[in-house]
Amino acid sequence: MTLNLEQESSLTKALREIHELQSQVQELEQQHQNYVRSQQRLISTIAEICISPMQEVQALRILVCKGEADCRRYLRLLLVKRRLVGKNQ
Repeated sequence: MTLNLEQESSLTKALREIHELQSQVQELEQQHQNYVRSQQRLISTIAEICISPMQEVQALRILVCKGEADCRRYLRLLLVKRRLVGKNQ
């Protein structure tokens, strides 16, 4: 009788751990989907803001090497430069 209770307790514990892991996997999948959507929007923004292929390559390089925040900073810099050039013309 004791062995059966111990086995049942082990199975219950294992099932609980499996459920917890499944929850963690679902949460990670959601975070990954959010990350992918964010990166896709940023890449679309890069295509909209960059005038030359060289700027696009630089923006993508910054995104990959330094991260999203630095890439957004670079894109803002491009927009500011574009406005300044437009005002001077």
